[in-house]
Amino acid sequence: MLLIPADVLRPRRPDEHFADEARAAREAGIDVVLIDHGFTDAAEAVARVPDGVGDVVYRGWMFTAERYAELAGALADRGAALRTGAAQYRQAHELPGWYDTAAAVTPRTTWTTGDDLAGFREACVALGGGPAVLRDWTKSMKHYWHEAAYIPDTGDTAAAWTVASRFRELRGDDFTGGFVLRAYEQFQGAEVRTWWLAGECRLVTAHPDTPDDLPPADVDLSAVAGPLRELSLPFVTADLTRHQDGRWRLVEIGDGQVSDRPRSTPPEALIEALRSWTPFGAEVGAGSISNSGTGPSHQPQPDPGPERV
Repeated sequence: MLLIPADVLRPRRPDEHFADEARAAREAGIDVVLIDHGFTDAAEAVARVPDGVGDVVYRGWMFTAERYAELAGALADRGAALRTGAAQYRQAHELPGWYDTAAAVTPRTTWTTGDDLAGFREACVALGGGPAVLRDWTKSMKHYWHEAAYIPDTGDTAAAWTVASRFRELRGDDFTGGFVLRAYEQFQGAEVRTWWLAGECRLVTAHPDTPDDLPPADVDLSAVAGPLRELSLPFVTADLTRHQDGRWRLVEIGDGQVSDRPRSTPPEALIEALRSWTPFGAEVGAGSISNSGTGPSHQPQPDPGPERV
């Protein structure tokens, strides 16, 4: 069963941003249930989910790890289990959860817990001098590159703090965890979004910020495949880009349920990838996303490798 946010003004309809995925899922025989993303009461938010439905998958707007845990708890009370558990969601959604495992294939990184100046200075010292990119545990402000994302030299802590202060102002109540400093690396070309289910890449797409820059045929997943399997997370995206020396580097990992699909990728491609999802340790065909009961359950075929869209 697929959970999709309801439209705020028309709660009997899916949110417009995810309406195509809801349609594609229904056409593929997958039950779709609408939930209230902006809930104040998690139990009310999932009131439409049938009791005892079993495992479910969410596709929608981002949640904080705390609110996702509330959602998971409310679903559990109805006999439904998110295939991505609350701890797994936090691990994928927040950089400290995945960085150590992927450190060899991603820019060198330090971070703080909280937003105080003393902690930020310590992180700057730990990273060492030179340029860095700033974000928090879940998100950057790259569209404010020079004022709130790019730090020319972490050795100049006064100038770096000016950037951090502006970042903190822009993030407001959405600021999560602490400051993250990532060593700046020279990349070339657009980012590529890869979609991983139970440790296997099932789809390779453009990045949502550059949907018309389709992934090249020579995307090399060999360096990132090991760390992503080691993380053992159910459903994640990994954004990659090519370093100026030709290596493919990991930009970030995110939970696949809340990762945006580029408009150049048809919703059917993502839904088909979800239909192929066999949980860790399950036999082929077990635990697949339930369909509407109008015909045989989908049986995943042998892994053909990632589809490029």
